[in-house]
Amino acid sequence: MKFTPMEVDGVHLVEMERREDERGWFARSFAEEEFAEHGLIPDVAHANVSFNHRAGTVRGLHLSLPGHPESKFIRCTRGAIVDVAVDVRPDSPTYLKSVMVELSADNRAGLYLPPHLAHAYQTLTDDTEVLYMVSVPYKPGAEMGFRYDDPAFGLDWPLPVSVISEKDAAWPAFDRDANAAVFAAGVQS
Repeated sequence: MKFTPMEVDGVHLVEMERREDERGWFARSFAEEEFAEHGLIPDVAHANVSFNHRAGTVRGLHLSLPGHPESKFIRCTRGAIVDVAVDVRPDSPTYLKSVMVELSADNRAGLYLPPHLAHAYQTLTDDTEVLYMVSVPYKPGAEMGFRYDDPAFGLDWPLPVSVISEKDAAWPAFDRDANAAVFAAGVQS
């Protein structure tokens, strides 16, 4: 696998290295030891699949609360998405920077996010399927979020938003002081 550090501290683009022959090709899509060698959390507690009917669907921006350090590894297995990570960790050298990467069934790339980054994606095609692995089990109430269109982040989504959940549309605006207070309460990573 090829690991490429992105503009946000701790985020990596992970690309498969194909071995081809007359049958087709083979590639490793995840390897615990390779993730660890690159300083990434290799733990997988859950593997989740999200199916989205319409292009333009947005899911997020979500992040795990301090005390629940959830890393994520995201792949698009059908269709295409633009995957977004926003650094809201107040002590990070890339605080408030974001990464936006296209992941698709065609490019087969994955995006690794360390704990406590705000994460979202938008589908670029109808009938899109996303696989994401998380490092800790789901814990009700251990997440927070921000609006996908919050001006503090300046995200330029490629499509108009066609579908978004009530929960995601209702997240509060980003507030530096409130965010700093949440993180000061004790991030464990």
